Amino acid sequence: MLNGATHMSEPTAEKPRARLLSLDAYRGLTLLAMASSGLGIAKMVNADPVSNFWWDQIANQLDHTAWRGCSFWDMIQPTFMFIVGVAMPFSFENRRAQGESWWKMLGHAAFRSLVLVGLGVFLASQGSKHTNFVFTNVLAQVGLGYMFVFLLLGRHPALQGGVACAILVIDWLLFATHPLPEHGFPWISVGIYPGWPRLHGFLEHWEKNVNFASHFDQWFLNLFPQPDGVPFKFNPGGYTTLNFVPSISTMIFGVMAGQWLRSHRSASEKMATLLILGAVGIVLGTALDNNICPVVKRIWTPSWVIYSTGWTVWQLAAFYWVIDVRGFHRWALPLVVVGVNSIAMYMMWQLSHGWVRSILKTHIGQNIFDGPNGPIIESVSVLFVWWLVCFWMYKRRIFLRI
Repeated sequence: MLNGATHMSEPTAEKPRARLLSLDAYRGLTLLAMASSGLGIAKMVNADPVSNFWWDQIANQLDHTAWRGCSFWDMIQPTFMFIVGVAMPFSFENRRAQGESWWKMLGHAAFRSLVLVGLGVFLASQGSKHTNFVFTNVLAQVGLGYMFVFLLLGRHPALQGGVACAILVIDWLLFATHPLPEHGFPWISVGIYPGWPRLHGFLEHWEKNVNFASHFDQWFLNLFPQPDGVPFKFNPGGYTTLNFVPSISTMIFGVMAGQWLRSHRSASEKMATLLILGAVGIVLGTALDNNICPVVKRIWTPSWVIYSTGWTVWQLAAFYWVIDVRGFHRWALPLVVVGVNSIAMYMMWQLSHGWVRSILKTHIGQNIFDGPNGPIIESVSVLFVWWLVCFWMYKRRIFLRI
């Protein structure tokens, strides 16, 4: 049950928790943001010929940054992947307490990885006459890195942190030493048109579709059958399969945060550490963006990992303090019902938007989504239907898990 605020003296140390309600709420907020598709605000603004400064600023935050930089919308995927890492120590210890062997858990991790990658390819193939072997959506990215992160569970934090940092350093070196395009290179051939905010100097090693990871995909993805037999050349958004490698570090940092929250340390010690590490991540990531490694979410640069992790750590700390430490629980119910069924919400978002929209128009009115505010009304209405499904599942203790 979800209770209201409780007030009690803080113990000097906490017992390890079997589950954090704050983590479920944090995951729920992330999935609701992801499934909202920006609440239709960007679509509404783009359809309005009269420019409004404040609406434009909001719309910019509800869309991905073209390349270098960060918006609110860019933070959703790293938050989701960080939360995957935070949850892993809790799941690992719960399974071990139930008597499961390490080998059985390893088998489950392998199965989960395969299913997540398969679901990623399945969702990327919607509306296509052929299977699209694309591995850049969040489920495929989690699946590709999940087994590696599992192997680090229960290891010493120094080893975990060392591996995470080593991955980022190696990733940086691979990009930094990759040959730059020659003078006169036809940028249009890789989807870079006049007006694109080009990177210059040393940072050009991380330019869209001419970097190490994009060249890897020109080889790797053409090992798979391509639609209509046309060879893969580049991803229009610049996303790459190898994003999963530095994102492993994102999940490892999540694992370390989860272990810290499970520890016997007092709530004050946990909060202080999270706040300090979050600040270090934000400051260090920003510093690296200055002529060392640009902050680019679309190719998951090492500076992006550090910078985005800083923000996710702060957000986790805020949820933990309000819900698990201060005991303000009741307000979180709308988030928790989604957080405990994140796979269900993700699949509904990917598969049923058009169907739900059509049903709402049939029963409420064909013109319900017309008018200047139509995109917002549509997004909110469809999202509410999905939330009702999650609430129904929550009340009946139905949880879709892999």
